[in-house]
Amino acid sequence: MDLQKRPSQPAPSAPMAEPTDLRASDADRDRIADILREALAEGRLDAEEHAERIDGVYRAKTVGELEPLVRDLPGTHASPRPAPAPGPAPSRPAPGTVPAVPDENLVAVLSSTTRKGRWRIGRRTHAYAIFGNVEIDLSEAIFEYPQVYIKAVSVFGNVEIRVPENISLRGSGAGVLGNFEVDTLDAREPEAPVVYVDGVAVLGNIEAKPKRGKLIQNLEKHLRKHLG
Repeated sequence: MDLQKRPSQPAPSAPMAEPTDLRASDADRDRIADILREALAEGRLDAEEHAERIDGVYRAKTVGELEPLVRDLPGTHASPRPAPAPGPAPSRPAPGTVPAVPDENLVAVLSSTTRKGRWRIGRRTHAYAIFGNVEIDLSEAIFEYPQVYIKAVSVFGNVEIRVPENISLRGSGAGVLGNFEVDTLDAREPEAPVVYVDGVAVLGNIEAKPKRGKLIQNLEKHLRKHLG
């Protein structure tokens, strides 16, 4: 009995993932965050809604989890326009922009000092934590100058600085049996202010980081008002 060879069948291809099942990239999250930022600036979202959705952006694993966060906002289906990347902020303040005398001294000796909420940050602030704690929260502060300088000294103490996500942050300092940590941050908008943190931590801690979900609203309009 003759046996005829049967043509070999092609191996079944793996099922294609639906677009919404694709793993979200950093670019996908940035695009959604940009839409939420515009919605906050235009008053379509309040600060609490914006913070909740931004938290969802960083928790999302897939594109499908990102889309509901902006489904009710304009610009959702528009192709993302690449924003021109500004040059990085300089590592030091420009000469003459920061006075030698501080606008404000924050001192904590065996105590705690806090500066937060809606307040005006000057061009130069000094913070001293001696067996104490100094907290500087700029997430809701009013910036009237393009360059802000903070000098921090910690001796058996702690200086904690938090800034909005849409500014630039630079740091230069040292820890002597202590910790000095500044997260470098680059703003997308060239008009954004730059916060410089210098200091030394002696058996203490100094750290400056962005505060998640906190932005300066109407950044360009705000700076034109104060600097124009």
